[in-house]
Amino acid sequence: QAEEELKKACEKKTQQVQEMGRRERLLKSDLDRAKEQLESFRQQVGRVCFPQATGAAEKAPTEEQLIEKIRQISDENQQHLEKEKLFQKEITSQLTKEKELLENVEMFKKSLYGLQ
Repeated sequence: QAEEELKKACEKKTQQVQEMGRRERLLKSDLDRAKEQLESFRQQVGRVCFPQATGAAEKAPTEEQLIEKIRQISDENQQHLEKEKLFQKEITSQLTKEKELLENVEMFKKSLYGLQ
């Protein structure tokens, strides 16, 4: 009976090891797929950031170059947003001045018509 229990325990351990092996293969497969997706994404970002380097003879940009280019694009975007806000303020100010001027012109016209 002890031999039978030992045999069952060994079979159970064998099944557990096989299951662990199956899980390991699945994880490895998932990891390989994630690596491929990451490399594909990296290549796409590289093509967008460095369109001149799309030729086969050109060397792919390094990670540092990609990061620096993305920082540069982000900084430029921030600068454009700040300029846009400034232009919006200027436009609002000009519209307010124009409105005041039109109101003054209307008052002046009414004054002139009142004098006639």
